Amino acid sequence: MKPTTTATIATAATAAALSAFSLQPSALCAGAPAPAPARPNIMIILADDMGFSDLGCYGGEIHTPTLDKLAAQGLRFTQFYNGARCCPTRAALLTGLYAHQAGMGHMTQDKHLPGYSGALNASSETIAEMLRPAGYDTYAVGKWHVSLGVKDTKNHPLQRGFNHYYGIIGGAANYYNPDTLTRDNTPITAKTDPAYKPAPGKPYYFTDAIADNAIQFLKDHQRANAAAASDKPFFMYVAFTAAHWPMMALPEDIAKYKGVYDKGYDPIRDARYKRTLELGTVVLPTKLSPPDNSGWNNVRDKKWESRCMEVYAAIVDRMDQNIAKIVAQLEASGQLDNTLILFLQDNGACAEMIGRGAKNGKKGYRTGPGVMPGPEDTYIAYGHDWANVSNTPFREYKHWVHEGGISTPLIAHWPAGIPASLDNTFVRTPAHIIDIAATCVDLANATYPAKRGSTPLSPLAGISLRPTFTGAPLQRPTPLFWEHEGNRAVRDGKWKLVAKGATAPWELYDMDVDRSELNNLASKNKDIATRLAAAWQEWATANKVLPWPWSGAGKKAGKGKKTKEPTEDEEGG
Repeated sequence: MKPTTTATIATAATAAALSAFSLQPSALCAGAPAPAPARPNIMIILADDMGFSDLGCYGGEIHTPTLDKLAAQGLRFTQFYNGARCCPTRAALLTGLYAHQAGMGHMTQDKHLPGYSGALNASSETIAEMLRPAGYDTYAVGKWHVSLGVKDTKNHPLQRGFNHYYGIIGGAANYYNPDTLTRDNTPITAKTDPAYKPAPGKPYYFTDAIADNAIQFLKDHQRANAAAASDKPFFMYVAFTAAHWPMMALPEDIAKYKGVYDKGYDPIRDARYKRTLELGTVVLPTKLSPPDNSGWNNVRDKKWESRCMEVYAAIVDRMDQNIAKIVAQLEASGQLDNTLILFLQDNGACAEMIGRGAKNGKKGYRTGPGVMPGPEDTYIAYGHDWANVSNTPFREYKHWVHEGGISTPLIAHWPAGIPASLDNTFVRTPAHIIDIAATCVDLANATYPAKRGSTPLSPLAGISLRPTFTGAPLQRPTPLFWEHEGNRAVRDGKWKLVAKGATAPWELYDMDVDRSELNNLASKNKDIATRLAAAWQEWATANKVLPWPWSGAGKKAGKGKKTKEPTEDEEGG
């Protein structure tokens, strides 16, 4: 693979934003032979419920200068895949296994099936557990959501390899007063936490608190190294809840987007599609999928609908501001150059409708049309139609395994390990969330053990992304696979076989020319579809996907009627 240099950042606003803070280039000159870097610090930054084109550097109009600059001085993956939903993605990210192998084939309820235990199982190990024996200090902040709730302490962060933790054990929370807030192993609240308070005159806001505690952990790590005269590297997992519902944001951030979305869905989709082509995050002949929205002329309360997207944008904007604070701390401590920062998202945009109608509100909060989201007493999602905008140019959403559900950004920034000659370039080879743990083990010179205690571990399912950091191709020995709520897919080279629902028919797409999945080739290429369907069935049988708890359980996948489309999970996913 020869990475393609991007075009100049599309808009003057984005270009100006790229200089908003100092990310000094590596001392190594482009083209000079680079010595092998010391084992890097590794920081994984995970966003929640965001679409493919929300970031400025992937085509969006939302202000994300920090991430834009990390991308401009690093790599952007254009075909990176997640696990379609919160818990499965987090389990796969942390363990390097397919989610079902780790027991997290669905959410955090035990369905009494091997692949659906609702928590990380004993035959899986987290990245923190893999790297600590190799000499890494390990820290986690933000959303956890891979245990059976607050009582399942054996699967909380400290029992899963992390030295320190600050965040929520559950899946969704009030940004101003989050539930299940925990420091290390101690349940706390925003008000009772003795270790953290927002700056005087500032409200508690969870996105800020995640970054502030990450920064404190970085400072503590630096002090510990100085005291011990050591140079231990760190692994840090930063899991924001932005931009998961409820749509709560600070007034000054919302104000930035006033009027931006007043013309409705399609003008924003069209502008995003144009920018994705200009930037190179999407390439022709991939087309913009047809609109999947109500039509702006049919929206009764346009002011309310615009406000929902304004608040969503504000949440993303605030996250980027906080990533800037973390990056600034790395730079100030001299750690930025040899820290691999990976930014990614847990699934595509969320079309769930919580808080938007009369029957799906949240007790104790103001919800429904006409209630302007943003304040802490509201509980509203931005909804299906704006999710269609976020996923430009793809179709479908979180839950499903068409590209809108599973294809999201991955940015890799590592000045000491990625040659400057590759800055601002693309990796177009498909990669998957299962590859993150394998990459960490590789770069840390760690050893993946055969057992966790007395329980044999499943071998890592992913491969290291290290070759892409020097412009080399990935050599993946097997296809990539998905299953969530009966939605299923397999990707092998340019071919993707995908189905919507546990008993829906398979669809086949040529991803070299049709990333938007508009031209189903299953009937014209029956031999390829049959081969890939058999590969999926073999994988599903071997990796605890089957038996599954969905409609059609016990039946061979691919025959019968579509299952009912899922709705949002009250626990937040």
